[in-house]
Amino acid sequence: MDPANSSTYDEAYPARILPHVSRTFALTIPQLPPALRVAVTNAYLLCRIADTIEDQTISSAAARLDLLHRFVAVMGGREQAGELIQDLLPLLSQHTLPAERELILNIGLIVKLTAKLDAPQRAAIERCVAVMCDGMHQFQCTASVAGVARMSDLDDYCYYVAGVVGEMLTQLFCAHSAAIEREGGGLKRLCVSFAQGLQMTNILKDVWEDRERGACWLPQEVFSRHGVDLRTLRPGQTNPAFDAGMRELVGVAHMHLRNALAFTLLIPRAEVGIRRFCLWALGMAVLTLRKIAQTPGFSSGAQVKISHAAVGMTQLLSSAAVRQDWWLRQLFDMAARGLPRATLSGAYPASRRAVDAPRAVPEPDSRIASAMQPDLRREGSSGR
Repeated sequence: MDPANSSTYDEAYPARILPHVSRTFALTIPQLPPALRVAVTNAYLLCRIADTIEDQTISSAAARLDLLHRFVAVMGGREQAGELIQDLLPLLSQHTLPAERELILNIGLIVKLTAKLDAPQRAAIERCVAVMCDGMHQFQCTASVAGVARMSDLDDYCYYVAGVVGEMLTQLFCAHSAAIEREGGGLKRLCVSFAQGLQMTNILKDVWEDRERGACWLPQEVFSRHGVDLRTLRPGQTNPAFDAGMRELVGVAHMHLRNALAFTLLIPRAEVGIRRFCLWALGMAVLTLRKIAQTPGFSSGAQVKISHAAVGMTQLLSSAAVRQDWWLRQLFDMAARGLPRATLSGAYPASRRAVDAPRAVPEPDSRIASAMQPDLRREGSSGR
C-alpha cells in the first residue's frame, strides 16, 4: 500500500484489523454499544501504533521520542500522516509483526476516522495517547533486568501504559450516558486502579518474556525484603524467596482487581454491553492471577495462560449474571479464592499526573542503588 493513499476511507478497517493485534480486545470491544465500540476500537489502535513506534523502530531514544511527538501531532492535525509513515517504515525492525506494519501504513485512515468522532471522544483519546507516549518512552529508556526501584515506580509505569486508558474509557463511558455520568465521581476514583490490576497481571505473567527482551517491571524494593536481587534471576530456578516476592505482588494485583469489580458495579445495570466489556477482562485477569499464584517457579507465560475453556466459562457466567451485583460478587470471590491480599495505602484518585509534564524516571544506576537501601518503604503502592 502506498502511504500517500493510506487515508482512503474504509470505516470497517479498524474492526477488521483488531483481531490481528489483540485477541482480548477483539473479544471485549464488540460487547460495547455501537458508538462506544467505534471510539474504543480506534483508541486501542492508536495506542498500539504508539507502542509499535516505541518498541519496533530502530533508532535512538531521542529519535523515537520525536517520532512519538510527530504521531501526536498527526492526531492533532498539525502534521501530515504520509510524511510520518514514510519516515517510519524504513525504521521498523525485522521483528515487527505484519499487522503492526499494516497499522503504521494506515495511520492516516485511523486518524481520519477518529476525527469523525464527537469532540469529547476525540479529546479523551488524544489526551490518553499523548500522556502514554511521553510516559511510556521515559520508562522504556531506562528499562533493564534490574527492574524498577520502588513500588511507586511500578505504579507510575502502570499508569502511563494502562491507567491513562482507564481514565479515557471512563470519560468515554460518562459522555455516552447521563446515568453513568452520575456515577462519575466513583468511577474516576477507581478507573486507574482497575487498569493497574489488569496491567500488573500481565506483568507478572510475562515476567520471563520481558526479561528476554532486556526489561523487567518488578519493583526491587519488594524483592529486597526477601533477599532477592532481580539482576541475578534465571527462569527455571527454584527460588522460594523470589516466589514470596511474586506472591506479595499477586496480592497487590488482587486488590486492584477488587477495585475493578467495584468500578464495574457502578455502571448502571441497563448498560449490559459496558458491563460485559469490563467483566470479561476482569474475569480473565482474576483467573490468570490465580494460576500465577498456584504455579510458583513458572518459567514462561504459557504455563500460566488460562485455557480457551476458562475464557468461554468467564464469558458465559459473567454474561448470565451481568445485571445481578450480588451474583457477580460471588463469582469474583469464587474465582479469587486462595489469592493473597495486600493493603493499598491511601486513596486512588483518577490522576495525579500533569498531562504536559510527566514525572521523571530515575536513571538505572540510581534506581538500583536506591533499591538496595536497608530501610526501604513502600511509597505510593496504592497508585494514584
